[in-house]
Amino acid sequence: MPPDLVVDMTGTVQAPPAVARIPGPFLLRPLVWKALAPVLVAGAIAFCPVPAGLQPNAWLYFALFTGVIAGLILEPVPAAAVGVIGVTAIAVLAPYALFDARQLADPAFKEPAEAVAWALAGFSNDTVWLIFGAFMFALGYEKTGLGKRIGLLLVRSLGGRTLGLGYAIMVSDLILAPFTPSNTARSGGTIFPIIRNIPALYDSRPGPTSRRIGAYVMWTAFSTTCITSSMFLTALAPNLLAVELVRKTIKVDISWTQWLVGFLPVGLPLLLLLPLLVFVIYPPEIRRSPEVPKWAAAELATMGPLSRHEVVMAALVVLALMLWIFAGGVIGATIVALVVISLMVMTGVVTWDDVLTDRPAWNVLVWFATLVTLASGLNKVGFITWFAKTAAAMLVGLSPIAVMVVLVILFFVVHYMFASSTAHTTAVLPVVLAAGAAVPGLPATVLALLLVFSLGLMGVITPYATGPAPVYFGSGYVSRKDFWTLGLIFGTIFLAALLIIGVPTLLALNPVTIL
Repeated sequence: MPPDLVVDMTGTVQAPPAVARIPGPFLLRPLVWKALAPVLVAGAIAFCPVPAGLQPNAWLYFALFTGVIAGLILEPVPAAAVGVIGVTAIAVLAPYALFDARQLADPAFKEPAEAVAWALAGFSNDTVWLIFGAFMFALGYEKTGLGKRIGLLLVRSLGGRTLGLGYAIMVSDLILAPFTPSNTARSGGTIFPIIRNIPALYDSRPGPTSRRIGAYVMWTAFSTTCITSSMFLTALAPNLLAVELVRKTIKVDISWTQWLVGFLPVGLPLLLLLPLLVFVIYPPEIRRSPEVPKWAAAELATMGPLSRHEVVMAALVVLALMLWIFAGGVIGATIVALVVISLMVMTGVVTWDDVLTDRPAWNVLVWFATLVTLASGLNKVGFITWFAKTAAAMLVGLSPIAVMVVLVILFFVVHYMFASSTAHTTAVLPVVLAAGAAVPGLPATVLALLLVFSLGLMGVITPYATGPAPVYFGSGYVSRKDFWTLGLIFGTIFLAALLIIGVPTLLALNPVTIL
């Protein structure tokens, strides 16, 4: 018998495992190509001629940033590691005057220590820690059993139909939205920790069984909060910043009521259709389960009355919600989350070991912190300003309405380069408004409203586009491929609704003011 064959206990001749697992040629292995592709993408862009009006260092930074995005899509290593590698590569190169005596990631870089400060800046971002807080809230719900109890209550009432759960989640976010200016606090810190307990009740977990119901529940909750973030002026912190920038840039005031009335014709149909759209586009395997509500009722009876830890956790959640709603001018949303986490540890709701061993929370913390840093660099090197001005210059000769539509699309799509709605608003909104101001006859108020309405909607496009995105992506129920694909699909739907419904409606409501 040849030496490369073996005989098992049944007498069957088999190839040994080592032979069966011999890989193909090194360069043909999928993992190798996944690792090389981001490098090749970055290199291809870097060696292209630098566009007119853009500094070489800004073009090189864009090349590296694009390589990181390719890495996030392909994931040759975990997403957090891709972010760390990207930040590290730039921090290594940044202290050296590579082009025209300018620094790579920040014109202020002069010493290696400044590169370190830049690389670690994302870890001081308040949204990053608010996202981490959302995971800690979820941990508290899980450890105390409160999340399971609330999930069982929802399932008992609406669990007979999966679509009913989708609408329950949508209504819950809508009720909280006007009073919670942080969508991370609202959806990531309040909605997510509760609904995370529902899929397991249907034996749906991250991985092969996620499509049973968990993926549907998570995507419905995430895409809902993107709509509600645009529904109200006070539903997203960057909305308030955007209104101030609009006032300063083109002298247009937008009131809370004007915002609601303007977006309602777009937002209300989207909200009413959203659970059904997700049900059709990303259908769950479990659609009806009449026996589950009965089972949930039996489980609730088995759980018995609320435990002390459940009561404490519920009180802490209510405290956080009240502070987020009513004390925003006194204490920041992130500090509220940290206060509650501290109280959770002090009261024994969770232990510090529980916090340390919550790997998804720390993974998302590192991932989002590096992305915030990388995305901010695009603005620091001047790439965003150059891109917006270049695109605006190409619109010369179009009608004012056509220019307005293209500017809104540009403003929406460029968010692929941002991991922060606040950074996007600060960097791009004034530029796009100024570009519109150069077009005679372009309606000022309509342009401004369309741009600010898009701020919440655009959060759906990537796993890092808005605060709650990393929370839902990190849950593991929606795969990397599905998250990017669904982001493109629902981003297109949201943008189309904003333009098709919003433009004629806003023109009818604001027929006079022009730039």
